[in-house]
Amino acid sequence: MNRYGISVDVKNKPVLDPEFTPLLKFNRAFLKDAKKPVSIAVERADGQMATTHTFIHGTPEMAEADRYYIDRIVKTALWMKGGYKIYVNDKNIYDYLCSVYCKGGEREFDWDFMANIFEHDFEIVLTDDIPESKDNPKAMGGHLEGCRIGFDAGGSDRKVSAVIDGETVFSEEVVWLPKINPDPEYHYEGIVSALKAAAAHMPRVDAVGVSSAGIYINDRTMSASLFLKVPKELYEEKVKNIFIRAITDTFGDVPYAVANDGDVSALAGTMSLNDNNILGIAMGTSEAVGYVNEDGCITGWLNELAFVPVDANPDAMVDEWSGDIGCGVKYFCQDGVNKLAPRAGIELDENASPAEKLKVTQKLMEEGHEGAAKVYESIGTYLGHTLAYYFEHYGFKYVLLLGRVMSGKGGDLLLETCRKVLDDEYPEYADKIQLTLPDEKFRRVGQSMAAASLPEMK
Repeated sequence: MNRYGISVDVKNKPVLDPEFTPLLKFNRAFLKDAKKPVSIAVERADGQMATTHTFIHGTPEMAEADRYYIDRIVKTALWMKGGYKIYVNDKNIYDYLCSVYCKGGEREFDWDFMANIFEHDFEIVLTDDIPESKDNPKAMGGHLEGCRIGFDAGGSDRKVSAVIDGETVFSEEVVWLPKINPDPEYHYEGIVSALKAAAAHMPRVDAVGVSSAGIYINDRTMSASLFLKVPKELYEEKVKNIFIRAITDTFGDVPYAVANDGDVSALAGTMSLNDNNILGIAMGTSEAVGYVNEDGCITGWLNELAFVPVDANPDAMVDEWSGDIGCGVKYFCQDGVNKLAPRAGIELDENASPAEKLKVTQKLMEEGHEGAAKVYESIGTYLGHTLAYYFEHYGFKYVLLLGRVMSGKGGDLLLETCRKVLDDEYPEYADKIQLTLPDEKFRRVGQSMAAASLPEMK
């Protein structure tokens, strides 16, 4: 297949999406004849950098391919690692990036989002002095000594655990409705109520850990769907420090840590496997991801892979939120299943919720429906190609696959297909990637218990 003047060869194609073009395959084909050196660095919090030294063609006839290739590199770095400043050493690429990462530009969503979460104007800098990669991973989690509270803030329920020297002595799950509540006091009181419920079952509170969907920088809530309805004028004052306030108001000066729920899921995986270097991918409402590195540290990267591009097909499905195409959210969650189901002859009620639509395909899969099997085979093919792309950035040892899309026979077929694609197309990586599903030990560890282990006691 031809993409932007680049010929891309793909052996394993999704049966229901034959035009899918794995981004890694495109990149490799692009680089075969690219000879002009280009370097790009993306700066994020505390001077951390994600730097790429690569090549483009640098000719007028290949300008479109050059722009597309660079755009996907920058987009991947922004959503995988985060950042608000781009350094580049090529004038034409600089001009292009300035034209899209701006008000009214094609990447206005990314430009505005990153500026908000990093509380810094988004900048693009033309320079020959490209800074090198720099990370500052935090050793978080695995601390079980003392009397600890773990709080997990979900979109439909909140969970809390009281943990004494690694043993859960109390656990509670309470239904709440954070996404539809505009009053931040509702959220604050719910958090405090959960913390007090756990504290009542311990002689003291030594540390508190929090797991929550969203983006957290220095324990502050920079963006989270839990607070979707809170007015902007209240967000800065009442939400950014909401977990810090709830903990310190209730227990005073105790150690605390707040982390993205995807990272905490990956941490629970390391506690279950007794090993590190794990990428957790939850395929549910969206593609939620977390990563714990080979040293058992949480990296501080965004890991928002739902918005990382995976498909170089110019006619790929549009993500309604960001306005971009070919990003993970349309491949590795219930949207991916619901996108493919009609192509397999499965009728879905357009008025049903995405979760209800998913259940239709899942039920047919359990009944042996041939079309439903093609849906899961297609997603497994997507995943095999994409894990190779992720591996080049993370170098993980394990991939922990979670979420409702992975449940039942469909999940089994998806996993089997993924492994076949890795073995066939990426043998250089296949033996390095261990695919794993949650086991009973993982379920015993649980999200809130893993959250309790986040802070280190001094």
